[in-house]
Amino acid sequence: MSNQMKIKEVAKLTGVTVRTLHYYDEIGLLAPSEITEAGYRLYDEGALAHLQQILFFRELDFPLNQIKEIMTSPNFNAGEALENHKDLLQKKRERIDKLIRLVDKRIKGENDMSFNEFDMTQIEETKQKYTAEVKERWGDTKAYEESEKKTSSYGKEQWQIISGEGSDIFKAFALNMDKAVESDEVQALVQQWQDFITQRFYNCTKEILQCLGLMYVGDERFTQNINQYGDGLAEFISDAIAVYCEDK
Repeated sequence: MSNQMKIKEVAKLTGVTVRTLHYYDEIGLLAPSEITEAGYRLYDEGALAHLQQILFFRELDFPLNQIKEIMTSPNFNAGEALENHKDLLQKKRERIDKLIRLVDKRIKGENDMSFNEFDMTQIEETKQKYTAEVKERWGDTKAYEESEKKTSSYGKEQWQIISGEGSDIFKAFALNMDKAVESDEVQALVQQWQDFITQRFYNCTKEILQCLGLMYVGDERFTQNINQYGDGLAEFISDAIAVYCEDK
């Protein structure tokens, strides 16, 4: 069909990399509408609308695993989702408008010490209305037993060393947030994180690592701890883990 676009054209139009589009196909999030005999991936208007919906979710900071769960659900209603997106985007716009007005006051020399404009409470409350709570599951309980056995022998100095090692990995992730989660550099850091957990705590299988990735965005305690190294880092690592753990 003449109105279908090749993958490179879609990438140019949307700003989504070809590699990311391939990954979306691999995880069952967005498949091309057709693959030609020559191997070209083609996307029709319906596929582009689907991609736009994904990008709306990404704009609202939903991790890929949640987007897939939501959009593949038989109860998914695209129209209702768009209304929810609009609601949350309007609240984001209101917050930005308030920040702009505060900046204008400072430019004019007005001494306004208000911090209400930075408040994210309303946005977070609205987002929580539309997203299901991520289930916290760890897999085999033998991991707990192994962790208890290993960590029981750690003294204060060793804990400081281990804490420093973990912090260094998170810092490395933060320095690579400008790269795609599918990049070799980021994926190497995921493997380093998996190896660190295995060495210091318990055998971190891909199944367990995948569960951890979900917890990084599903449990506010994890999210806050990780995000101290960079805004949005918990989601970035969660998405990178999802790529790493996907069967290929």
